[in-house]
This record gives sequence, structure tokens and C-alpha cells, in this order.
Amino acid sequence: MENSFEALIASYIENRVGVCEHFLSDKLANNLKKNLIALKKQDLLVEAGTGNSNVIAYDSAVRSDSIYWLDKKHNNEFENEFFIQIEAFIAYLNESCYTGITGYEFHYSLYEEGDFYLQHLDQFQSNSSRKYSMISYLNENWKPEHGGELLIHQIDNNQLITPIQGKTVFFKSDELLHEVLVTQATRMSITGWLKSD
Repeated sequence: MENSFEALIASYIENRVGVCEHFLSDKLANNLKKNLIALKKQDLLVEAGTGNSNVIAYDSAVRSDSIYWLDKKHNNEFENEFFIQIEAFIAYLNESCYTGITGYEFHYSLYEEGDFYLQHLDQFQSNSSRKYSMISYLNENWKPEHGGELLIHQIDNNQLITPIQGKTVFFKSDELLHEVLVTQATRMSITGWLKSD
């Protein structure tokens, strides 16, 4: 597990964007994907908004995915396995990089054909607790024609990241503008933030 943590941190230090191709095992990714599909069938996903819980806006011209928040209270074995891995990564990150992360929040994210999310930052103007963004993908056999890439804007080198199963992306929430390009296939992920409250 520490090898994947180190790969994520090393690529972040080199390029301001950490990428680890196999942060999630295929077994865990497949089980989380089954959870997300079941939630969709039960009509438990909700329209994603922008802003925080105090001021939230819904505009499908800006963002058109749907989400479901993960919570330990659900006592789902696969979500709990994901939390254990995230907590181990936070401990490793705090120990090796002195980041002072004290918490996290994550949600499932489902983009259906034609969905997108325009360019944005992940940190709120009124709340700076989100320090790092993390996205773990759940898409097996993703093809170039499916689109749906994460486009991260950097001054000298924009980065296009394909949402392939198991891959995790990691970057500072207040630094890098990014967007999800229009997807031509169902695109699934777990998206969240490491926080310092």
C-alpha cells in the first residue's frame, strides 16, 4: 500500500498533480462500482451542486453529474475498506510531508452520457478547510472515444487524465483549475477532499 502512496506523492511533488494508476485494487474498485450502480437503481443519487452547505447552487449548464455522499454510518464494508485506505494515506502524508490533514469527505460521482463539469477550483471562498482533492476512478475498459477526461489547467502544461479504473489523482484544492470534459459513456468515480479544520 505504501508504494501506491509514495507514487501519488512523488508525482505530485514533480508535477503538482499526483497520479497513481493502481491506487485502488480491481476488487475494491469493482465492489465500489457495484455499490454506486445499486444506489442509482434505488434512485438515491442527487443532483450535484456548486458551493458549500450554506450557499449551494444547482445549474446543469455548469455541472451535470449526480452524487451520493459516503459515510461511515452506512457501515458498508467496501466503503469502510476505502476509508481505511484513505486514513492510511493521510497518516503517511502527514508523517512524510507534514500536511496537518485532520479529516476528509468523499462522494460517489456519476456522469451519464453528455454530462460534464466546467472549469472550477475545489476550495470555497468562505471556507478554506479543503486542502487536497482526490479522485479515484471506477471505469473498466475505458476507451478514448468515451471522452470524460479530467483536464487540469497549468500555466506550462495542461494535463489530460483518462478516468481508468483504479487510477487516483491528487492535487491542491485551491491551486489548480480543472474540469471534466463531456463524457460519451457512463463515468463513475469517488471524489473527495482531505481537510484541515
